[in-house]
Amino acid sequence: MRRVEPGIWSKLGETAAIWPGRNWPLGADWSEEWTNFAVYSPGATAVWLCLFEEEDGVDKETRYPLTERSLGIWHGGLPGIRPGQRYGYRADGPWNPTEGHRFNVNKLLLDPYGLATSGTIRNEQALFGYDWDDPTQPDGADSASVTGRSVVVDPAFDWEGDEPMKIRWRDTVIYELHVKGFTKLHDRVPEELRGTYAGLATAPVVEYLQDLGVTAVELLPVHASFSEPSLLERGLTNYWGYNTISFFAPDAAYSASGDRGGQVTEFKQMVKALHRAGIEVILDVVYNHTAEAGPMGPTLSFRGLDDRGFYKRLMPPIPHDDPHDDPGHDFNPGFNDTYWDVTGCGNTVNSWDDLALRLILDSLRYWVTEMHVDGFRFDLMPALCRTGYEIDFHNALLIAIGQDPVLRHVKLIAEPWDASMDGYLVGRMPPPWVEWNDQFRDTIRDFWRGASGGIRDVATRLAGSSDLYADDGRSAYNSVNFITAHDGFTLRDLVSYERKHNEANGEDNRDGSDNNRSGNHGAEGPTDDPAINALRRRQAANMMATLCLANGVPMITAGDERGRTQRGNNNAYCQDNEISWVDWRPDDAWLDVYEITKTALALRRQHAVLRQRHWFEGRPTIVGGPKDIVWLHPDGREMSDEDWNDEGLAVLGTFLNGSPLREPGPHGEQQIDASFLLWSNASDHEVTVRLPPNQWVQAGEVALSTDPAIVTGSRVKAGARIKLGPKTFLALRGR
Repeated sequence: MRRVEPGIWSKLGETAAIWPGRNWPLGADWSEEWTNFAVYSPGATAVWLCLFEEEDGVDKETRYPLTERSLGIWHGGLPGIRPGQRYGYRADGPWNPTEGHRFNVNKLLLDPYGLATSGTIRNEQALFGYDWDDPTQPDGADSASVTGRSVVVDPAFDWEGDEPMKIRWRDTVIYELHVKGFTKLHDRVPEELRGTYAGLATAPVVEYLQDLGVTAVELLPVHASFSEPSLLERGLTNYWGYNTISFFAPDAAYSASGDRGGQVTEFKQMVKALHRAGIEVILDVVYNHTAEAGPMGPTLSFRGLDDRGFYKRLMPPIPHDDPHDDPGHDFNPGFNDTYWDVTGCGNTVNSWDDLALRLILDSLRYWVTEMHVDGFRFDLMPALCRTGYEIDFHNALLIAIGQDPVLRHVKLIAEPWDASMDGYLVGRMPPPWVEWNDQFRDTIRDFWRGASGGIRDVATRLAGSSDLYADDGRSAYNSVNFITAHDGFTLRDLVSYERKHNEANGEDNRDGSDNNRSGNHGAEGPTDDPAINALRRRQAANMMATLCLANGVPMITAGDERGRTQRGNNNAYCQDNEISWVDWRPDDAWLDVYEITKTALALRRQHAVLRQRHWFEGRPTIVGGPKDIVWLHPDGREMSDEDWNDEGLAVLGTFLNGSPLREPGPHGEQQIDASFLLWSNASDHEVTVRLPPNQWVQAGEVALSTDPAIVTGSRVKAGARIKLGPKTFLALRGR
């Protein structure tokens, strides 16, 4: 097929000579003496390094042909390069999309290993490698004026002894937040720092996180990204950032220090400040797809360098006697259907490919060793867990991470599902991976809204989901428990809306899940009814207390603890505005929910019995002692088989024995802690519960209560009866 010749763009800038350089490391490796540039493009016939300098308001481009090629890597070196230098690549080669070749020398390409990006990518035809009028042909327009540049970075930084923190999983409390949205409206953050890495590191923000009691922030994607053209055409952007285009570069949109490399230093300063406060930094990473989308998407980087290797492609038709027995027989790859997509985003990164695998691993190591992050949450992990097209837990990526001396010791969290029919893997990720547990979310939501059909599954989730994680040696902390996440209703909206209200997204309310397990408690959305508002706040507090005191790792979505609302939008991925940003004004904050959350996290932190690593066994920890866990009926007796099968039961008591714990102390000593009795009344009526008379816990106190009639700190005795109001949670601490 026709390809574009270099002569078409020779007028764009000057061409100059370059040193041979070396084929490692990939990217722009800067030093005072010279800078080495290396980029992988095995199918290219020619590659140019393009440097940009602004002269009289115009970007002047100087091209350096990379004459050296080793193992598919084109490389060269230049003296005199300074940090902040903007650059990109152009690659020539065959144009044959059905074979995975989309080379177009007219398209300026970001460095896949670039440590920073600069400039704005604009949704114009020149950004696309194909001709809009005839997609079988390459586009002849130059994209340099509508795309970004990579930036040369000086990696030097004074960490002052800082290292990744390595807080134990059992002691971890995760707080999921968006860098921009968390501080954009914060009145105590300097205006010029709001919505930035620097803003997240300011004292008011750090002190708030410490006061709440979280130990780790999980940042929604901070890798440089590009919004989908369909969103840009509607005047919206991909606010969440799940559309990565550079796996090494912190997004300059969240930087108060500009886009010439200052964003890298600013990110490091943020990490150092959070570490000093005892808070880990976990990154939500999106290695499963890129912003180049499907075959009709833009050409930004990978597509123009190695489309054939980097993206998974459809299997070709397989001859078969009976085409109805062959699922691959109907495949007829053409320009529009050459990609194999299990992400729902148009493409799937081919982690089976040697260089794609290398890029993912190099990116992960870079963020740990150079940026000092403490772990990663992998978006749509099953998309990466494939050998060829089949899910394989012995795939190259999992094996490589598991044996890597750097990566195997950081926090590794999987979102254990993707967009395919076979991609739901909750409970199946191999050690040492922990998982987002959506079964905890659904079960606890159903329980508190009165739709659980009994309490058998509720007890399993509260005890750490042993049905999912106990059969292969994993612990309760392998379950990351959550009620809400960035995707879906906020906690306030969960108790205020029966239905989603996503009209602002411009998709006629078709987007977002219809399976929300929510309830409005008598009115859809905001209301002036004080009874409804009180019930909503109590329900939010109930779910927060349940989350914080359940066995496993709790994850809180930023702002839930103070009543953040998205006005019923359960898919606010494209709302970069007040719908998504945390509102810090005190007048509408649910401060009572904040206090319950803070109290529950303090109890968890102070008492090892509430964050155990060992599974409960339902038997005494010492001869003659109480069982490590006892499930109680409201009348104070231990649950019977008949009780477990009672679909109408909506009240559950959980006794947790702390004297002694099954788990030994750090030196093998016996651990002694307070015992707890937790009562959950999800019914719509008042219930009288009896504290079982026993020889081990004779008296105690109210440690936490969402029932306004029960005062925290009040004393209780074994055998006493307590009236629990409807929809209330109570935690009693034994003395």
